[in-house]
Amino acid sequence: MYDFAIRFDQDATGVAVFCRDLPQLNSFGDNREHAISEAVDAIETTLSLYVDERRSIPQASSALENEHVVRLPAVTVAKIELWNEIVKRDMRKADLYRLLGVDHAQGDRLVDFLHVSEMEDLKAALLALKV
Repeated sequence: MYDFAIRFDQDATGVAVFCRDLPQLNSFGDNREHAISEAVDAIETTLSLYVDERRSIPQASSALENEHVVRLPAVTVAKIELWNEIVKRDMRKADLYRLLGVDHAQGDRLVDFLHVSEMEDLKAALLALKV
């Protein structure tokens, strides 16, 4: 569902990484292995752009033969589900904070892909939205 496929473009200086489903993604590694290790951070950074633009995050399409599938951590997938539900309901982040009874900083972390959140907190937020 959110296992994004990436492709590589090798040149003399290293390996560039691209993703069909996340066209804003732009990453680079010294070699293919390094590029793969940087891919999760690059995807999470790109997902942050969707939050900044208040856009839903697309599901991943099936990988093509020349692509590598990146499996995202469960916490990241839960954040995607939470964010997409917020967008679907046309909620503001403040609406989520009030629903959960949390302060701004704590609530922001739930949809901040660059911040580590506890799975229990994300489960509670998804349950509060009845997802």
